[in-house]
Amino acid sequence: MPVVLRRSLAGVLLVLTVAWPLGRADAHGFSSTVYADVTSPEDGTVRVSMELEYDLLVVSVADAQDDDRLFRQGDAAWQDGDLPAQVRALEEHADSVLAYVTDRVTVGAEGAACTPTQHGGWDVGLRDVPYAHLTLDFACPEADEHEIGSALFPDDEGYVTGTTTVVTYDLDLREGSAALDAQRASFSTHQSTGERFWDFFRLGAEHLYGGLDHLLFLAALIVGSRRLREVVLVATSFTLAHSVTFVLAALGLVEVPADLVEPVIALSIAVVAGWHLVALVRWGRGATEIRTSSSSHVSLDRSGWGRLAVVFGFGLVHGLGFAGALGIDAAWSWTLLWSLLVFNLGIEAVQLGLIVVAFPVLALLRRRTPVTALVVTGTVAAGVAAMGLVWFVQRVAG
Repeated sequence: MPVVLRRSLAGVLLVLTVAWPLGRADAHGFSSTVYADVTSPEDGTVRVSMELEYDLLVVSVADAQDDDRLFRQGDAAWQDGDLPAQVRALEEHADSVLAYVTDRVTVGAEGAACTPTQHGGWDVGLRDVPYAHLTLDFACPEADEHEIGSALFPDDEGYVTGTTTVVTYDLDLREGSAALDAQRASFSTHQSTGERFWDFFRLGAEHLYGGLDHLLFLAALIVGSRRLREVVLVATSFTLAHSVTFVLAALGLVEVPADLVEPVIALSIAVVAGWHLVALVRWGRGATEIRTSSSSHVSLDRSGWGRLAVVFGFGLVHGLGFAGALGIDAAWSWTLLWSLLVFNLGIEAVQLGLIVVAFPVLALLRRRTPVTALVVTGTVAAGVAAMGLVWFVQRVAG
């Protein structure tokens, strides 16, 4: 085994020892997304139809409203996967649930708060996990502009971090979408195009740099790329692949269970990182050479094209993961498509920024101290591969 590889692999057992107890199967952290559709069925009424993660709703309401009976009943129904029992738990503790939600979801008009009442009954459906469906009608004074706010499941409750409320609206003769969180807790139906753009751009950027598994996949792409042409082609391949499945899945045209997507994402990290380790075993100090006689700027050798195909395939799966973060599966609309594309732009901006910063540093290191560069990239690849395997086993095991 080459000396470079032995040095690189020396830390793998240490990485595995540390990563196994500390690594979470959910590399995105414990976050949640609320979905809200805002319309006006008649003058003076604003209807907010919401979907809220059921188990999170139960524990948050039980804690905030001091309703232990809701927690015992609701948690038992959740543990059993009994959707009708979950509906009954919400119905029997409707006062507590409504008090919690209406204190945190607001509609305002002409500087005054609108008065909420429940419209219809309760329901629970599946979005990979059970989601409670609740519709509120807000009685508002006549107005041409409304302010919509959400402070559901804040960080200080201690159950999740970074709740986002994704809102689509058709109100005040305007259609649009917004993403509300701790940084922006409310929006006006007369919000500017720039504000709408920034909402979803920021949401996409935060998802990439907040998702450790996607970041490690990107790190594996960078350290395994031998020339600028290769990292450009690989990044382009990954972008095209995940953009296609992201839009299709977010629009509800493709549906793959998260129980399948998440383990494959973890496996992709290990495989792409392992590709560089295999090159170190096979070529040693020549692992950074592209073995082709072509002088074309897009020419790669057999290994490079193979890696490109693997990255494209895994990129399709990562797109499903990105879509799961946004979770919009509403009917087709240009407004919705616009929001999805801006979300994707946020992802691409962070990805491109990391490549622009990291790859020139790596190229300089390879030029000045090639052996050190191989040790560094091999160590990074070994650590990333180890972490990917940890997550893969954890996710498969549930």
